[in-house]
Amino acid sequence: MAFLRKLFGGGQQASNDAGLYLFVKCNNCGAPVRVRVNPSSELAADYGDTEAEGYTLTKEIMDDRCFRVMRAQLAFDKNRRETGRTIEGGTFITAEEYDALKAPQP
Repeated sequence: MAFLRKLFGGGQQASNDAGLYLFVKCNNCGAPVRVRVNPSSELAADYGDTEAEGYTLTKEIMDDRCFRVMRAQLAFDKNRRETGRTIEGGTFITAEEYDALKAPQP
């Protein structure tokens, strides 16, 4: 059985997910959306005179209800720590708010 588990990837393994998750809610229909960002490959460097002074991320997000595009822009320092965020067409929400909005309603 260990052979089949190994072949088909069964079982839980430790997660090494270094992704940054954004949770947003559409201003038009209220649909919650979770977006994963890979900080090592999706950030664009903002160059000063000789080296990167920081990074930016522009992410276009579409929900599955009204299909309106939301545009999120995030700023990061040279160590890839978030320093600011803005969004058009939506609102940033917490993971808890996202879970509550995704939970089945009675």
